[in-house]
Amino acid sequence: MKKLKNLGPGLLFAGAAIGVSHLVQSTRAGADFGLGLIWALILVTLFKYPFFQYGPRYAAATNESLLDGYKKLGKGTLVAYYILTLGTMFVIQMAVTIVTAGIASSLFYEFNPLEIGPITINSVQIWSVIILGICICLLLLGKYKLLDNLIKVIIVTLSVSTILAVIMAFLNNTSALSIAQVLPENSIEIAFLIAFMGWMPGPLDISVWHSLWTLEKKKNQTEFSTKGALFDFNVGYIGTIILGIGFVLLGALVMFSSGETFSGSAGIFAGQLIDMYTTSLGNWAYIVIGVAAFTTMFSTTLTTLDASPRSMDRTSELLVNKSFKNGYLFWIILLSMGTIYIFLFLASEMGLLIKIATILSFITAPFYAIINYILISGTHTPKEWRPSIILHVLSWLGILFLIGFSIWYLTTL
Repeated sequence: MKKLKNLGPGLLFAGAAIGVSHLVQSTRAGADFGLGLIWALILVTLFKYPFFQYGPRYAAATNESLLDGYKKLGKGTLVAYYILTLGTMFVIQMAVTIVTAGIASSLFYEFNPLEIGPITINSVQIWSVIILGICICLLLLGKYKLLDNLIKVIIVTLSVSTILAVIMAFLNNTSALSIAQVLPENSIEIAFLIAFMGWMPGPLDISVWHSLWTLEKKKNQTEFSTKGALFDFNVGYIGTIILGIGFVLLGALVMFSSGETFSGSAGIFAGQLIDMYTTSLGNWAYIVIGVAAFTTMFSTTLTTLDASPRSMDRTSELLVNKSFKNGYLFWIILLSMGTIYIFLFLASEMGLLIKIATILSFITAPFYAIINYILISGTHTPKEWRPSIILHVLSWLGILFLIGFSIWYLTTL
């Protein structure tokens, strides 16, 4: 019971990971390929495992975040992280927020479009602003403790509803379900495969966020040991894999060979997504499943809005050797304003923007994999918490896997 009570950062990891990669990419994988891409889901989660795990492992063992470790590897490593994060955080925040807004728009009610000069703001954009505003208030008022408590309720709600939906989909399914695995061939299918793996179960920079959350947890939970941090991580990670397979199954059972395809519009896509669940469970479950889908994406929006400013604030402090009293506040406002700016001009291109964000995440994955491995294997980590032989081998294979697939994608452009 004590271990379960100490769960926190691992569930925040799950909350950040179980979002676009699961609700959007996994259901599309099932709808377009049936169970044909299960191999990709299993491989990418296996080969990414050690690099995600090194975040909480390093933080719990050294009482430092990965960012502090990056600085020890050389200031250039920290600068590279700063540039990569600055270049991707707005698109990533936009992607998760607009899906959340699309679900809210579909689930609750439509706002009438607003006319502001030459700009027309639709209901999804309005919901995006509302959701960002709520998240900012929660984070500034509730801080980490709120995240830690809220995520437990959200993950339980999501897990129960998703497993129930899969069971009902199986019971209602009348056609044979093939487990034959496929390898995408044309450029469009390959691009989807890379996008699918890019955020499955999440982008590797979540390892940095996880290390920061682990330190916050240790401030509030004195018994949160390194072993406890690894147990906490494994619970969250296994959960993301199980739910990822669940969403692929839902896409395959409900939409595969149906002739229906997902829309690139956030509002229409959200309606299709909720209909997929209610087709499996029945109309009585529309509100229940709609709320579950919304809370899933809301948790992702909330955790990413906390994590990116938290990491950029700490990176800035390390780069200039100076603490900033309102650094977190500055970054969270900047991220929110930048995200809203993107909404005003690119909201109708949700599908394209999500693809760009996921592909960027996959292409930059080798960078995070290599520096996390170097840091956890070197003298900056206590000897007893360095990787085992099995983790060493899995890390080498993972680095080769991530580099190989990135090269494969770039040569098919």
